[in-house]
Formats: sequence, C-alpha cells, structure tokens
Amino acid sequence: MTQGAGQGPEVERTATFRDFRVPAYVHESGPYAPSAQPGNAAAPVEEDHPEGYTPTRRDLPVINRGDTLQVDVDPAAAPASQPDNSPGPLYVVGDVHGYLDELLAALREQGLIDSAGQWCAGTARLWFLGDFTDRGPDGIGVIDLVMRLSAEAAAAGGYCKALMGNHELLLLGAKRFGDTPVNSGAGTATFQAAWLLNGGQKSDMDRLQDHHLQWMARLDAMEEEDGYLLVHSDTTAYLDYGDSIEAVNDTVRETLTRNDADECWDLFRKFTKRFSFRDEGGADAVRSLLDTYGGTRIVHGHSPIPYLLGVVGSEDGEDGSGPVVEGPHVYADGLAIAMDGGVTMAGKLLVRQLPLDT
Repeated sequence: MTQGAGQGPEVERTATFRDFRVPAYVHESGPYAPSAQPGNAAAPVEEDHPEGYTPTRRDLPVINRGDTLQVDVDPAAAPASQPDNSPGPLYVVGDVHGYLDELLAALREQGLIDSAGQWCAGTARLWFLGDFTDRGPDGIGVIDLVMRLSAEAAAAGGYCKALMGNHELLLLGAKRFGDTPVNSGAGTATFQAAWLLNGGQKSDMDRLQDHHLQWMARLDAMEEEDGYLLVHSDTTAYLDYGDSIEAVNDTVRETLTRNDADECWDLFRKFTKRFSFRDEGGADAVRSLLDTYGGTRIVHGHSPIPYLLGVVGSEDGEDGSGPVVEGPHVYADGLAIAMDGGVTMAGKLLVRQLPLDT
C-alpha cells in the first residue's frame, strides 16, 4: 500500500445507497482483499448466517449463534484481591470487529478467561484498543463481553478497560443522526451511509440498547499505562483535541455530549486517519505524541498489520493463503507497536502482554 499519513477518512466521498451492492469492506485504503484459506480457493460455501448479518468476503467460517449468552456476575463468588498493591500484568487487545469467537479463543490462550468465558486472571490489567463492532457477525456480543469482564476483573482486583475507536464513533453517529446530511469535506454524506459502507451490521443495530450507547459514549480516547501511550488510531489528530490525556478525553466526551452531527462527523473523520507513524517521518510523528502526552512507546490498533507491511493477501486466492500475522508489529524506530492483526481479512486477533518480550 502506498497511502501516506494524513489520508482522509474511510468514507471521504459522497455515499449513495447504490453503493451498498458492494461488499461491506469499504475502507479508505481500498477494499480489504478476500483471502482464501488452504484448499478453499473456490467460491465460499453458503452459510446459514444469523438474520441481519451481512457476510463479508472473508473465507473463515462464521458460527451461527443467537443472542449472546449473558452471565450474571456474583461479586461474592469472585476471587479475592491479592493482599499486595503491586499491579498485575498488562495486556492489550487489537481490533475485534465483531469476531466474538476469535476474541474468546485469544483471551483463553492468554489465560485471561476460563473455559466458561469468565475472568480468571486475578489482578491482571486488560486494555481493548477500540473497534468492537462492524464487519463481523456479533459486535454487540463483543461489547457485552467486554462490559461483563470489566465487572468480573474489578471484583478480582484487576481491571478490563476500553478505548474509543472510529467504529464506535461511527455506530454512535448512525444511531443518533441516521440520514441527517453532514458536511464531509467531499460532498454530502450521512452517518447511516458511512456505517453501511464500512461494514455496519443490521443485527448489531437491532440489538443496540441504551446501555451500549452510554458505555461507548463514555470511553476514553487515550490512556497511559506503564510507559505505554495507548490509542486506537495511528494518527497525530489527537493533538487537535488537547495537550494532555485528560484534555483530549474531556474534549471527545464533550463533543459527543453536544450531539452536533457535523462536530461528531469531524471527530469520526479525524479518528479514521492512519499511517502517520509509517515511512519517513513516522518516528518523529510518534515522538510528537509521546512528548505531549507522556510515555516512551505508543500502542495502537486501527491499521491492519498486513497494510502496514504492504501484504494484504492474494485477491484471487492463487497463493492459497491469507495474510500471515504472527504477532504485533514494532516499527517507527521501535517507538510504535501495532496491534490490529487483520482479523477482518483472515488475519489474527491479537491479545498480548506488555512488554512484548515477557
């Protein structure tokens, strides 16, 4: 990929409903390449997908499920907090995009949840870097899981927290503003059209409830833990919203509270920018954020690692394989850690402990 830093948002063009015949992998960097799996180069087998789920051009099977099972948390039954005050190990999670099964498997692999999907990591600290919904089959199930693990982790003396991604802003905007026209900078657009173009799932919208909306609207945009500056997007646009972590988080929340469609669109547009840390000048862009907000390294999601590496898989499936992502991508003179393994393009949903050499 040759797109440079400061590229426009995922839907920086006028969106019309005739576009919706295109598979929902529209992205500012171009369509996600449909990656074939070994022995699966032929046309995908028809699946019995849940009602309202728009299948993407991803050849991994999707498990047919009903509404996500809700598990009540009994704080009295949770493991007791450890007596010392030392923080538990720190973990980060890349973009999930509705792939609940892959998330559960990755969390189990790291020993953060048990076979029943409940928190079993005691005082561990877990940060999600945003983008819980869209493109995959069960975005609301992902949000429900993160909310539940937050309660279970807190009861055990640890925590599970989450950052605001551009797809949270997109889903909030689609719900709040629908087809209200906004000034996109490239003609008239709407949140509803942008959401559909970028993988919005009717099943998610149908299951979206007030407590989901309130949870998303209160998410922080950035935080710092153990010297790591945690953000969703690999962009310097955060600098437009304040000169401290607290100021940025307050500005984003205040913008959403004002409920102005154009203001919210501008926030979404800036959060979709990417690749600021790649190529020449990337390390300096990272330093501009670290110098302003603190930390010694930045950890982000948003841009799939195959895009950062210029490897997006074969569009016609001739090579018989998808993008190969073994773990996080460290770049920009070692100052940036990318965590989006490209689960939406048959990559890998990454959950990793920091520091990476642990």
